[in-house]
Amino acid sequence: MIKTNGNVEKQSKVKQDQPFLTDVKQLRLQARQNIERGALTPAYQGDVKQTIAILQAVLATEIVCVLRYTMNAVVASGLSSQSVKEEFDEHAKEEQAHMRAVAERINQLGGKPNFNPEGLASRSASQYTEAASLVDMIKENLIAERIACDHYQELIRFFADKDPGTRVMMEGILVNEIEHANDMHDLLVAHQGTPSLPK
Repeated sequence: MIKTNGNVEKQSKVKQDQPFLTDVKQLRLQARQNIERGALTPAYQGDVKQTIAILQAVLATEIVCVLRYTMNAVVASGLSSQSVKEEFDEHAKEEQAHMRAVAERINQLGGKPNFNPEGLASRSASQYTEAASLVDMIKENLIAERIACDHYQELIRFFADKDPGTRVMMEGILVNEIEHANDMHDLLVAHQGTPSLPK
């Protein structure tokens, strides 16, 4: 709106730089075709089989993280272990939420999430390690989070605009994994007394 001499005049319509590429009638027609494909519409540009295979590996990674954090929360001991156990428990719950989101996305793409424990370690990007001390548990979790951060950033760049649904899901998981890595770093500093990151 532009005010001129106390009167309000409507601005001329904003010229659209780019018209809609598909009209509503065409969208409706496309939606009725191939309805057995569920959420996969003609606009999906990714390779479905490849995406499912990648997400199966992400699922395995998240399952391994749930198991490792849960085991650490159970066995961590020592005078200063209680707050660390609580942090491990919280991370295990958040990793379980990631696991569920990835499994749901595999299902949306027409795949069957692979929860089979056989071969789980080989499918996962991170490792399942049983550390002896509290500090070693923290270190192993920090290493696993750093692996996840690097791996998921690569996947986000890979999916890009070909599969925005999967990309956005991975972006949300990545933000949480970065927080986890920071939490583990802070715990390591608290228990070792020397910052690992420059301030």
